[in-house]
Amino acid sequence: MLETFDPQIVKGIELHRAIDEFTDSHSLVTESKNRLRPKYRHYAGVIVDVFYDHFLARNWNQYHPDLLPDYADKAYAIIQSFDPILPKEVKFMMPYMIKGNWLVNYSRIDGINRALSGMARRTPYESKMEEASQDLEKDYDAFKQEFDQFFPQLQTFSRNFLLNP
Repeated sequence: MLETFDPQIVKGIELHRAIDEFTDSHSLVTESKNRLRPKYRHYAGVIVDVFYDHFLARNWNQYHPDLLPDYADKAYAIIQSFDPILPKEVKFMMPYMIKGNWLVNYSRIDGINRALSGMARRTPYESKMEEASQDLEKDYDAFKQEFDQFFPQLQTFSRNFLLNP
């Protein structure tokens, strides 16, 4: 399947998969998930991903020279430019992502709440994800500290991955 794509797209897919594996097995991420696991069970990982997206968006200026709204507009345009090869699930989701400006709205707790509540509605089982933003607020400093320690390691991992053929 991957051989049908341009080599740069393949590298991006491989990077995405490597980031997922690195993140899912990282001890700091596990700490965050363990704080949520008693209430959210196997949805804890999804919730932590969204919480970490919040910290990235909230502190975007520490990680990228572009303003987040400008970067988000560019990202949406790039994704849409690949419409012919996008999976149907992405094609379905993109109009909602753009209209709700998810990348920017993740910087606010209400944006996180909206995202998690939407996910909760789409899960076939009770997830309680619509309650997760309350847990983010309750343990905000602990989640932020874990993200702040984790993210530089993820950046280094990603740079090294891209440097190796």
